[in-house]
Amino acid sequence: MQRKKLTHVECPIARSLDQVGEWWSILLMRDALHGLRRFDAFSQSLGIAPNMLTRRLNALVEAGMLERVPYSQRPLRYEYVPTTKGEDFASVLMAFVDWGNRHYAAEGESVQVVDRDTGKRLQLAFTDPEDGRVLAPEQCTVQPGPAASDAMRERLGRKHARPALTT
Repeated sequence: MQRKKLTHVECPIARSLDQVGEWWSILLMRDALHGLRRFDAFSQSLGIAPNMLTRRLNALVEAGMLERVPYSQRPLRYEYVPTTKGEDFASVLMAFVDWGNRHYAAEGESVQVVDRDTGKRLQLAFTDPEDGRVLAPEQCTVQPGPAASDAMRERLGRKHARPALTT
């Protein structure tokens, strides 16, 4: 059965999931952003079947998240290097770390997001681009953007008990 494509859905969450929502893809991006580049390194890290790894890497290249760069001519072999779009995915992965630590780390945190220079633990927040104010995610909501359809405006116009991402 063919999986439904979400690339033409208006919701940015759905569009993003269409590109990287498969869990192997997210784990491959995690490893690529952590410095892994070669097929064998991904295979060893994830224990993924070679045919599945090939499909996922090709899909991430097609999505513009990774770039295939030859590192050997005989035999021809490639490295998979994060693109600018792929590097931007780091913030999504760090949000997963933050959320996963709060909800699925009963035994304690095995991974933390920290300041690279000081080693101090960080928490997820958003910054107002005009005045620099820092807001916690619970202080944020979504609203229709300039390109929103009438259906999206109506969906986001509904009042909820707690502001949430309901695109």
